[in-house]
Amino acid sequence: MASEMDELKKTVALLQREVTRLSDQEEVRKLQYKYGYYLDKCLYKEVADLYSDHPDTCVEFLGGRYNGKDGVKRLYIGRFANSFVKGRNGPVHGFLLDHPQIQGIVDITPDGTRAKGRFRSMMAAGTHESIKDTHPRGLVQWWEGGLYENEYIKEDGVWKIFRLKYFPFWHATFEKGWSYTKPNYIPFLSTTYPEDPLGPSELCDNPMLWPDTRVVPFHYEHPVTGEQVADDDLRAPEFGKDASTSTPALVLSKPKSDA
Repeated sequence: MASEMDELKKTVALLQREVTRLSDQEEVRKLQYKYGYYLDKCLYKEVADLYSDHPDTCVEFLGGRYNGKDGVKRLYIGRFANSFVKGRNGPVHGFLLDHPQIQGIVDITPDGTRAKGRFRSMMAAGTHESIKDTHPRGLVQWWEGGLYENEYIKEDGVWKIFRLKYFPFWHATFEKGWSYTKPNYIPFLSTTYPEDPLGPSELCDNPMLWPDTRVVPFHYEHPVTGEQVADDDLRAPEFGKDASTSTPALVLSKPKSDA
């Protein structure tokens, strides 16, 4: 009887851990989806509040890394708000910036305090013709596709964004599509803070934009083989050429505290 009770207790404990893990996965997935909904409507204060206060918190975007909560605010409440909505928190009439968050794959660490997630975004953006003379973007409309490889942290029982790494893969105008997009359609960030008051804390190595098609490394191993994709297979050489002729494979940054 005692043996059966011990086995039952073990089973219950395993089930409790599994329920917690699944609940954490869903909470992280919801966190990322909520991030997208706030970002859609230029609610940049709400976006910044989703981030951890951990000193290794960061956002990586267009070849720049914004470090710490101050860096997060400098990007969203500073650069984005000034560029898109003239400094306000919230949308402006006639400006579209939708960021659907899709294909979410979330993995929780064994201790239940950290998580990693891979998501895709397919953005539709632009201005209505009625504001072409009043919005600094003029009359414009474009598509954007990108990938996130993010890290999350659980603080005082609440999941927060820890390190958001967004790789905008491609941009395309409605008129010509992606086949005619100019290389580096959106210029990479090149000047750091404080020289640029709204600039990143540091620059990232080997940034990429379409037609560069390198693979953003996966945070997870192959579900059948248990292996990671080989570095050379993450590269994108020209058709028929050896991988060694390509730009080096992308490498995901790690928190300094984990080094």
